[in-house]
Amino acid sequence: MTAPRDWRSRLPEGIRPYTETAPIASFFLGVSSGFPYAMIGATLTTRLAQDGLDKKSITAFSLAFLVYNLKFLWAWIVDGVRIPVLHRLGQRVSWLLVAGVLVVGAVANLALVDPSANLLYTAYAAVLVGFAGATFDIVIDAYRIEILKPRQLGVGSGMLQYGWRIGSVAAGALALVLSARFGWEVGYLACAVFALPAMLTGLLYGEPERHREPSQRRGIGEALRSVYGPFTEFFMRKGALLVLLFILLHKIGDTLGQLTLRLLLDDQGYTNDEIAIYDVGVGFWAYLIGIFIGGVMYSKLGMKRSVLISLILMGISNFTFAVLAMVGHTNWGLAGAITFENIASGIGGVTVIAYFSALTDLRFTASQYALISAASSVVGRFITGTSAGAMVESMGYVNFYLFTTVVALPGIILFWLMSRAGLIDASIGTAGIEGEGDARREGEGEGDAKRGGAQPGT
Repeated sequence: MTAPRDWRSRLPEGIRPYTETAPIASFFLGVSSGFPYAMIGATLTTRLAQDGLDKKSITAFSLAFLVYNLKFLWAWIVDGVRIPVLHRLGQRVSWLLVAGVLVVGAVANLALVDPSANLLYTAYAAVLVGFAGATFDIVIDAYRIEILKPRQLGVGSGMLQYGWRIGSVAAGALALVLSARFGWEVGYLACAVFALPAMLTGLLYGEPERHREPSQRRGIGEALRSVYGPFTEFFMRKGALLVLLFILLHKIGDTLGQLTLRLLLDDQGYTNDEIAIYDVGVGFWAYLIGIFIGGVMYSKLGMKRSVLISLILMGISNFTFAVLAMVGHTNWGLAGAITFENIASGIGGVTVIAYFSALTDLRFTASQYALISAASSVVGRFITGTSAGAMVESMGYVNFYLFTTVVALPGIILFWLMSRAGLIDASIGTAGIEGEGDARREGEGEGDAKRGGAQPGT
């Protein structure tokens, strides 16, 4: 028995999967995936609020996130277009490097704009960060799914979420702390370093063994099929339209609640340091706990039951924000609401992402996951960007967060109905089926292989 197997065999059974190379690589991919989101999310919201912008203008900036929801339009390029010279490193690795450089440049550009002097240019800069971050995510998601075996999808999703939260929280906290002392320009420029973990992971780990090179294109017809082929394959599956409807609906309330939270905290008089301690610090540890709970639920309860429970918890979490709005400025209340919300999000981050990853076909990993992940929050982001600020001003924070709790119900009910109809099992793609494109890495892999990395039929 090799040395790696010896030291793994001494670990508790539940810990061993987290020590395998692919899940560890997923962690570092997540670090880089999380930081662009933080730059145009809560961090930019705080920056604009402190510059004196009104709520409608601030929430309109969340439209920059809609670029993430359009990434399926160019994801096929990541699947099929080879980058000259760098392609020698592999299709996925070469795109990791190019997308990483694009993100660094976009964040640096946003660092140098002055929102109070030129709001329109700031909006353009935020959209550019969204485009660069979305492209980075396309590559990162495809790379992650292809390095993970089906049995590792749950663990890999958890490690990705660990990395995503660490990257987003660390970047957001670093930007807040540095901006309070040296200005927002320094804060944003320093955060560009968070693009490096994914780039280095690609160089060190190498090209995924499950990656399938696209077929040679001979003529316009083949080129066009490479664009629409991933989508036609997905929609040919049984119940595909209902699956897509669930993807569209399941996260509306969660997205609305998260993207407007900083407005509530600003109006209730929380300082940057209090936000960093409670929203960032307490939320960070609560999210890590939630990820661990999600991993246990996924392995013990199976895909369907664990996803359903996580959807219910995420819906309830918005109610805690309504309670926080009722009681006013209280650090204990903020800590409690943030703890519950982040535990619920951590659980959902593992279970839902594992299910979405298992939906993809290995021939079209980047294109299909881009469609799935883009659709998962487009409705909530659109509502936030177009009307959330006006809704808060007209309804008040309490009624607004009660509304976000109610709008979570359709996704919960739909998933329950799909489970009873057998559509969850029928929707699994080749990425979630053991033996489809798998290549075993020597010194790794133990335990029974299960479809989708857990037990979707449970």
